[in-house]
Amino acid sequence: MKTIPRNIPVLNEEVQWDKTKTIVSKTDVYGTILYANDAFSETCGYEKIALIGEPHNIIRHPDMPKVAFKALWQALKKGENFHAIVKNLTKSGKYYWVITDFTIDKDENGETTGYTARRKAVPDSVIDKIAPLYKTLRDIEILKGEAASELYFNAFLNEEVGKSYNDFVVDLFEEELKKEELAKLAKENPKEEISKFKKGLSWFFFSKYEE
Repeated sequence: MKTIPRNIPVLNEEVQWDKTKTIVSKTDVYGTILYANDAFSETCGYEKIALIGEPHNIIRHPDMPKVAFKALWQALKKGENFHAIVKNLTKSGKYYWVITDFTIDKDENGETTGYTARRKAVPDSVIDKIAPLYKTLRDIEILKGEAASELYFNAFLNEEVGKSYNDFVVDLFEEELKKEELAKLAKENPKEEISKFKKGLSWFFFSKYEE
């Protein structure tokens, strides 16, 4: 039985959350939530018991273009891990931006049983670059339909960035994260030469980022 109401009033305000934490959820192959960690519950505002059994799109923000999620599901169904930058909706109607690392869960026979998503906060500079693209895609979607939005999206990836959506997201995020980290190091050690940033996305998701 569904326990979370739909049609939440949307507020143009970011929710306050602990951006050093990793938000983790697990779903089955249909996107039904099977597990949510404390950071997920605390950030979106729903108790865990309310989240379990719900479709993961209950936190989908209306500003997000559908084509981004279509690209996600196409990749996962082909057995490919995926990354996405997503604006999510909380119970209060506020939003939060994250970068998500999706991995595929399999049983002992190699069959897909579901998906694990790990999410972390993104630098504001990433949001500044991705939000205008999402707005354009969403506007096209509303005025011209999903097919037109997808055509524009594919043309943008081919003509302007020359990469897949996954590669575009990873490269954009790592570039901006590198700038942010190098600026922080330079401020802390102004007289020292800063070595090349090598930590990358894997470190970001699977280490203690707050150290």
